[in-house]
Amino acid sequence: MAEVHVIGQIIGATGFSESSLFCKWGVHTGGAWKLLSGAREGQTQVDTPQLGNMAYWSHPIDLHFATKGLQGWPRLHLQVWSQDIFGRCQLSGYGFSHIPSSPGAHSLDCVTWRPLGDWREQLARAFVGGGPQLLHSDVVYCGADRYRLHTAAGGHRAPGAGPDPEKLCPLWG
Repeated sequence: MAEVHVIGQIIGATGFSESSLFCKWGVHTGGAWKLLSGAREGQTQVDTPQLGNMAYWSHPIDLHFATKGLQGWPRLHLQVWSQDIFGRCQLSGYGFSHIPSSPGAHSLDCVTWRPLGDWREQLARAFVGGGPQLLHSDVVYCGADRYRLHTAAGGHRAPGAGPDPEKLCPLWG
């Protein structure tokens, strides 16, 4: 039985129109994979950037898997949320990234998006908050159903780029 160690961190996010961001994350694998140690899902702290618009989390991820085959290689899925001054949370973006299958240090970026909804839902999001969310999170990484959705880009940041590039979450540092 082969073993895979995934060690890294979710660095942060930028390019979102909202501030006070946090991230809910999880790792999805196929049926032949067994998590030996580490947490399969988690959540970062809320960060409100004081300088620029990069929200830093530096959230560690340390996973140890055993597998009988390569089918269902691990994927990291993210939900970036924002929190307003009243403590209400609303979805800012969904995204996912494949965990690299080659050993070594890697920098990953994750493009995020959110469902748009109809004009009433967009108007309500602008004034009241909230907005449409996915009923089943597996739509994020299963492309067949995702292409029928009307979406808006979330945010991102490419590692090593300037302080304000557009729309990505750096994952590993």
